[in-house]
Amino acid sequence: MRERGQSIINAAELIECSIDAPVPYFLRHGYHVGMEFNISHAYILTATCASRMGTTARITGFIAAHRLYIMEMQQFDDVMTKRFFVRVTFCGVAGEPVDLKSLRKDFIAVADVEQMQWAIHDGAYRSRVMILVSKFDHCLEDLLYRHRTGELKMDVTCIVSNHPDLQPIADRHGIPHHWMPVTAATKTAQEARLLALIDETESELVILARYMQILSDETSRRLHGRAVNIHHSFLPGFKGAKPYHQAHTRGVKLIGATAHYVTGDLDEGPIIEQIVQRVDHSYTPEMLSAVGRDSERRALSTAVRLLLEHRVFLDDQKTVVFK
Repeated sequence: MRERGQSIINAAELIECSIDAPVPYFLRHGYHVGMEFNISHAYILTATCASRMGTTARITGFIAAHRLYIMEMQQFDDVMTKRFFVRVTFCGVAGEPVDLKSLRKDFIAVADVEQMQWAIHDGAYRSRVMILVSKFDHCLEDLLYRHRTGELKMDVTCIVSNHPDLQPIADRHGIPHHWMPVTAATKTAQEARLLALIDETESELVILARYMQILSDETSRRLHGRAVNIHHSFLPGFKGAKPYHQAHTRGVKLIGATAHYVTGDLDEGPIIEQIVQRVDHSYTPEMLSAVGRDSERRALSTAVRLLLEHRVFLDDQKTVVFK
């Protein structure tokens, strides 16, 4: 292996002496086959820009030039909106610290040329999350379980509810609980209080885990791209009270759940994840409700994980999701 590494370095020297073309990164000094990488600490680059030639080359060239190793790369070009989307997971060389602040500063030059919307994330960072609930506890319990086991890398700042029923769950997990009862007379004031609490707790993501209140258009705009909701069916369909009774009356053969971004249009935000399960005539409304709760848990937790891992891009009225 040592002889092979030395021969590669000698090849690089020969190229440098004989031609003016840039030497490929893998042939330069320090870029040899014996290099080890710190794969236990990953970083994530997400970017979107107008579709054009050379974008991928600029990104990969930037990463290689900073002695960083690409672990995973996913990209998509939307031929309808003519937008390019890319997610790159990379790490540094073992024993060499990654200066994230400098890396972000250096990448501005690439981003300016490409006119990108972009971010570079530390894969070890735990996002700060607020959970909104009402009386149903299945989604909340599932999120807290996955949080406790480490499946969802997040810090829960608090649980907010318009009912006091689920406070014991918050207390059991040592999470602050805020009871904010909502009526027609108090809705505006309580939403202002909610937004203030989001700022105060520095919550980056808001999860509506069967929160049975419709957020105002203004609050939805304030939370654009930062709030996810779970709906009890494929959208649109069976809105209002007792959705599974409605499904039973209509003799549905498929039920499911949809996790989507919160927007001012009720239950019509860009979809992140959907779960479907087949049922038949033998299912009672109670059986459909049980299957539905399972779908809701799975769809919401998956959507939250995808968001925490920076795998979701807004693309007009829809999403690009790298799984």
